[in-house]
Amino acid sequence: MSQIIKVGMADLNICFSPDGLTTLGLGSCVGIALRDPVLKMGGLAHIMLPDSTSIRSSSLNIPKFADTGIEELVKRMEAKGARRSRMTAKLAGGASMFAFQGNSDMAQVGNRNVEASKKKLMQLRIPILAQDTGKNFGRTVIFYPETGDYVIRAVGRNETVI
Repeated sequence: MSQIIKVGMADLNICFSPDGLTTLGLGSCVGIALRDPVLKMGGLAHIMLPDSTSIRSSSLNIPKFADTGIEELVKRMEAKGARRSRMTAKLAGGASMFAFQGNSDMAQVGNRNVEASKKKLMQLRIPILAQDTGKNFGRTVIFYPETGDYVIRAVGRNETVI
């Protein structure tokens, strides 16, 4: 019997088929789904901020940031037998959720999260197969490692699969 594993905000997890992974409330946050198609293994990170380097803390929340969260997700998948050379990625989220659209850091955090995620994936040589990012609405996602389907749901919008 398969299960859908919940990934919280500033959190990450991995699973094998037939299980799936879900995260709720991707506003300016980004959900990064990684897959090893040979093992039918997947991972999902719900990142909140682009860069951990400005945080000075010994208790850094690794999954909270694109730079550290994606790296940790890859490490956990590799520890269970995945190969980085086979991994692919899909992205969702990174919306501009605030009414005061502008160029402030707060208004642009969604875009910065998407760009930081893409940059880290490029550094790790993990190709991005698809994305549903930006715009001005939140998303809930479910990722199925067996097929690679990344189901995206948003209030008042049709469900999409990337």
